[in-house]
Amino acid sequence: MNSNPAPLTLDIATSDPETKLWLDKVDGISEVLEKFSGENERNRDTDPAVTAELVRTGISRMCVGRRFGGSQVSIATAMRVIEAIARIDPAVAWQVGVQAAIGRLSDFLPEDSANTVFRDQDGTVMGGVTPSGRAERVPGGYLVNGEWAFGSGGSMANWMLCTTMVTSGGEPVMDGVRPVMCAALVPTASISFRDTWHTLGLRGSGSNHYRVADVFVAEEMTVSRATLVRPPARPDAAYPLSYFDFGPFAESPQALGIAAAALAAFRELAERKRPTSGTTTLATSHVVQDRYARAEMAVHTGRLLLDEAARQAMVRPPGDSLSALVRMSAASMGESAVFAVNTVFALAGTSGIYETSPLERAFRDIHTATKHIAMAASHFEMAGSAMLTGGPLAMRR
Repeated sequence: MNSNPAPLTLDIATSDPETKLWLDKVDGISEVLEKFSGENERNRDTDPAVTAELVRTGISRMCVGRRFGGSQVSIATAMRVIEAIARIDPAVAWQVGVQAAIGRLSDFLPEDSANTVFRDQDGTVMGGVTPSGRAERVPGGYLVNGEWAFGSGGSMANWMLCTTMVTSGGEPVMDGVRPVMCAALVPTASISFRDTWHTLGLRGSGSNHYRVADVFVAEEMTVSRATLVRPPARPDAAYPLSYFDFGPFAESPQALGIAAAALAAFRELAERKRPTSGTTTLATSHVVQDRYARAEMAVHTGRLLLDEAARQAMVRPPGDSLSALVRMSAASMGESAVFAVNTVFALAGTSGIYETSPLERAFRDIHTATKHIAMAASHFEMAGSAMLTGGPLAMRR
């Protein structure tokens, strides 16, 4: 008989061949992820060897459409991959999530442009959708200027997404009462980075500020925000979701991975730690058992919420109802993950405060990751307003 059986957990098993295949890919690079994790933290950026493995295995393109050189995995598979990587190195998982989200541009860009950015080269594409820059209309395209925060993985990218307010003659272009915005793809050779990523958590993601000054971007290398808020028009699109409805599935599973790793680290600690003057381990304390089980269930509940939202996203018609469900599910999951990490961090006592403790990093990383708009608590107010007043969803930060 095995005297040390595997601990009981609530991890969800999968029988899906695609998901198993991609989780095997994560297992195959786990040694590389583990090897560079500490070094990435110290350097506040990701080692090129890690990025090379993400490219080699296709993980960096798993959510790009097949016709543009990607793998077009299911949303469920993508979430499991991101969570699995986050259990090893959340900063790398963060970059994979950004790559998954931006990979969706393959369905929104003109076909030739999508081929240029994705199929014709295998480098990473990073950036963000906060409109921190200006795109002045000029013949054939735009003259882009601005500075953006959170350029995760930018030092290794071939292209950066720069989201802008469109101007003409220096004045904002309006579509009724709304300013016109567009996302512009800029070669990294035209980007300058500022060393700003001195943060609480996700230190290895290299999410520095990046700047563009008077760079011409052709019209065909841009996508309007009005296009991104609707499902792609292509009949053979990889996913029937708007860019913004897909985003939370790429940019929130990291929290599940961080929380799951924290639970595992605490289980190991609880089996051997005896409180000062105590005669039994934390694992035998009824209070600890109760709180730990609640933390496990919080993570499990968050995972189920996100899974169900992903299932609904593939069968529900697009619109405010789906958007509200996706955003509230991601926000709820984020809160559950924070609760779980906070719980085991507190139960660990002083053992969790040292940099040598995985709980110390989990605490820092979860409180950094969940600041992302994908998991923002403001989604509840946004959805609640629409539910109670009948008005449209209005994004709040």
